[in-house]
Amino acid sequence: MIPELGYGATVAALLLALWGAGAAAASARTGRGALLRSGERAAVGAWALITVCIALMLYAFLTFDFSVRYVAINTNRGTPFYYRITALWGALEGSIVLWSWMLSIYTLIVVVQYRRRQPELYPWVLSVMLGILAFFLLVMTIPAPPFERLTPIPADGRGLNPLLQDSGMITHPVALYLGFTGFTVPFAFAMAALIVRRTGEEWITITRRWTIIAWYFLSLGLLIGGWWSYHVLGWGGYWAWDPVENAAFMPWLTATAFLHSVMVQERRRMLKLWNLSLIILTFGLTIFGTFLTRSGIIGSVHSFTQGTIGIFFLGFLALVLLGSFSLLASRVERLRAEGVLDSVVSRESTFLLNNLFLVAATFTVFFGTVFPLISEAVRGVKISVGAPFFNLVNIPVFLALLFLMGVGPLIAWRRASAENLKRNFLKPIVAGLVAAAALRALGVANGLVLTAMALVVFVAGTIALDLFRAVRARRRSGDDWGAATWGLLLRQNRRYGGFIVHLGILVIALGVAGSQAWSVQTEVTLDKGQSMELAGYQVRFDGLSASEESNHAKVTGAFMVTNGRAGGYMLYPAKKFYPQEQTPIAAVDYRLGWIEDVYLVLGDFASDGSHATVKLQVNRMVSWLWLGGLVLTLGAALAILPDARRPA
Repeated sequence: MIPELGYGATVAALLLALWGAGAAAASARTGRGALLRSGERAAVGAWALITVCIALMLYAFLTFDFSVRYVAINTNRGTPFYYRITALWGALEGSIVLWSWMLSIYTLIVVVQYRRRQPELYPWVLSVMLGILAFFLLVMTIPAPPFERLTPIPADGRGLNPLLQDSGMITHPVALYLGFTGFTVPFAFAMAALIVRRTGEEWITITRRWTIIAWYFLSLGLLIGGWWSYHVLGWGGYWAWDPVENAAFMPWLTATAFLHSVMVQERRRMLKLWNLSLIILTFGLTIFGTFLTRSGIIGSVHSFTQGTIGIFFLGFLALVLLGSFSLLASRVERLRAEGVLDSVVSRESTFLLNNLFLVAATFTVFFGTVFPLISEAVRGVKISVGAPFFNLVNIPVFLALLFLMGVGPLIAWRRASAENLKRNFLKPIVAGLVAAAALRALGVANGLVLTAMALVVFVAGTIALDLFRAVRARRRSGDDWGAATWGLLLRQNRRYGGFIVHLGILVIALGVAGSQAWSVQTEVTLDKGQSMELAGYQVRFDGLSASEESNHAKVTGAFMVTNGRAGGYMLYPAKKFYPQEQTPIAAVDYRLGWIEDVYLVLGDFASDGSHATVKLQVNRMVSWLWLGGLVLTLGAALAILPDARRPA
């Protein structure tokens, strides 16, 4: 019954989305309000039906309804309760359901918020969003039906991929998809603005908060993904330039560029064509990323949802890009800049340079990701591009972006004078150089660390200097330091929310530089009772124990860790054996610290427990990444709030 009900709800939602898209477009052309109201009801109905699909799928997972093929493949009777829920989006078909549901929610919010506002733009926005939703529902209907019936019905299912049985499965995909689908809103408003020839700053003002929200969720998804990789995959890293990682990183880069370049358009009425191109590219990259990670054409350690839907996404991507850029080309006369670049030493120039570096990084990541496909098509050999290439090319770019992050907010618009440069940047530059010199005197010889530290201190100095001056100015009205600071943050939340985001990125940059430069590791086979040493830590192997879990067997190693100080602690890395997997899955154990993490991975072991191989890593400053993510979250939340100086 569930397969039939689910498929019927999917088809009905598809028909409603198609009707709504057409009705909204017809209303925009004819001015007939009844058609627009019909399109709105279609959007509500599509959301309700997709919600029914979600509910049916959850019910099927929770009741072990193996008549649904997707359920039988991605769960079994031994799967814990919470993993049965997350299994809904653990593979191809379910991930499309989740995507469609989130997109329908965004569409519903747009209907509620703008149905009585923006009478020219709104019908086209609704049409575009429902059209995109219709594509994903079409995928759910034809190439990747989540409610496909399985006969005969098996007694038990295959089970969820063991690497997905982690708490990160609850938050990581959800955050990523909220980011991906969120960019549909500014894209739809951009298309509507082009269609009705209102190509000024209005659509940017309307979508600013939407863009920040989508960017924030995508940032959060990337950070959670890094944490997941760090504590689950067993290699002790958080970023590997994997194709799936790159697929999420590319739209983040272009969206970051867009958030900066729109300031130039708002202030100087420049970069109109550029900003529209960036938002089209950002949305296109979300579709490209989905194609890349769902098609199976590129292998990835993170790719758990491969399928045969690549041609659908590739065709839709071609349609989106061809249609969007054709529309953009037809309006190019209306997109001429009203302002001019007065000087290369200006805020406009800095933001433009920031954009060029971000787009260059995007192109680099794109080229490195698709190069295996290009090499296979041209030479018949798939040549992989690894981390050394991405690091070699992108590290200088990201260091340059750090520098511009300090310059951009403080340099003057139009043309910066020598006095402006001296007043705003002399002290931060000196502080950065002193920090680098101090580290060098302490024995730090790594050029990457020294450069990164100098830039971090420089940027932090510019932020502190700007905040201090602004708070001091507000104190002249009688406020104390606390009230002045709080009032400033609330009144100029967009500016200082951005500054806090910058601080979060600085902390992340320190974590990346420190972990890459100072982390150490070793791998040793130990007899029971034998110890090993690394970076001042002693690790003693105390034995093995076996246990049976609900859906797997586990062998756990016991290791005593000491570092010369009082006391010690036990770590218990393990190997998990799942019936559906040919090889065991490592379950790492670790001790987190602000300066360094102790990270243990159990390797091969003797069946009698007499000896075991263990990999010990002392990972420095990795925790700074997660701290930076928290700071970034606070800054984004502040920037999303309505600016007290402007109407919401």
